[in-house]
Amino acid sequence: MKAAFADGELSMHWMILPLKRYFDFSGRSRRMEFWMFTLLNVIVVAAIMALVFGFGSPERSSFDSPAGSTVVYSGLLSGIGLLLPLWWLATVIPNVAVNVRRLHDRDMSGWWFLGLVVVGIIPFIGLIASIAYLVLMLLPGTPGPNRFGEDPKGTLASDVFA
Repeated sequence: MKAAFADGELSMHWMILPLKRYFDFSGRSRRMEFWMFTLLNVIVVAAIMALVFGFGSPERSSFDSPAGSTVVYSGLLSGIGLLLPLWWLATVIPNVAVNVRRLHDRDMSGWWFLGLVVVGIIPFIGLIASIAYLVLMLLPGTPGPNRFGEDPKGTLASDVFA
């Protein structure tokens, strides 16, 4: 049995693969592709937020003063704060595409993602649906080919020894 990360699977390849497959809503995506792209998004957003809040001066950043609460908003609306919506615009289509392909890996239609977004608007039911979706994204894909394509992990061991 090979080591889990022996071939460098935990690399930038998995993080940028959804960007390479920008408008590809067909086929299947592994959990590694989905979660590494999610990690990339978290890292980039955290870095942008650190830059936004890092440019506030220490004497103005007190929330006790009336002007202190505006520091947060002025940082977000500054030139650096505009990086956040630009990142969102650049990655919204790959995010939807990798979610659809991940659902395909579970042998589910990509329309389930739209249903989850709509149900997510409802306060309590949206929380339950989001938790269910998180669990669904943690589950492995269906082994072998399904109606959306071949297994992204390759052939099954049973196929090899048959």
